[in-house]
Amino acid sequence: MGLEFAIDELYATGWSTLDSQGCAYHSDGRPFPNCSRVQEEFVASGCTLSIRRIQLFDCHRAEWMDQTGVPMGAVVGHTESEAAVYALSQLRRAHVSAPC
Repeated sequence: MGLEFAIDELYATGWSTLDSQGCAYHSDGRPFPNCSRVQEEFVASGCTLSIRRIQLFDCHRAEWMDQTGVPMGAVVGHTESEAAVYALSQLRRAHVSAPC
C-alpha cells in the first residue's frame, strides 16, 4: 500500500490540513497526522485504536473498537504511521454512514 496511498485516502475523506499540530510531513510536503494525533482523533470519535507490530509478516496492524469493545475495523501497513493514517481514513469513511 504505502504511506503515500494512506495519505491519499485520508485526504479523499476531506481531512483538513488547517490544524497542523501533531502532524508529520511526507517527502512530497503534504502534512499528515502522526500516530499520537491519530489516537486523539479516534478518542474524539468515541473509539479506541491499538497498533501492534506483527513480526512474522513484518507489518503493523491497526484495529479499532467502539466504547463497548466491539471491533469496528482493522487495517495493516508496512509502518506504524502508514497503518495509523490508513485506519483514520477508514474510520472517517465509516462515519459517513454510522459513527462509533
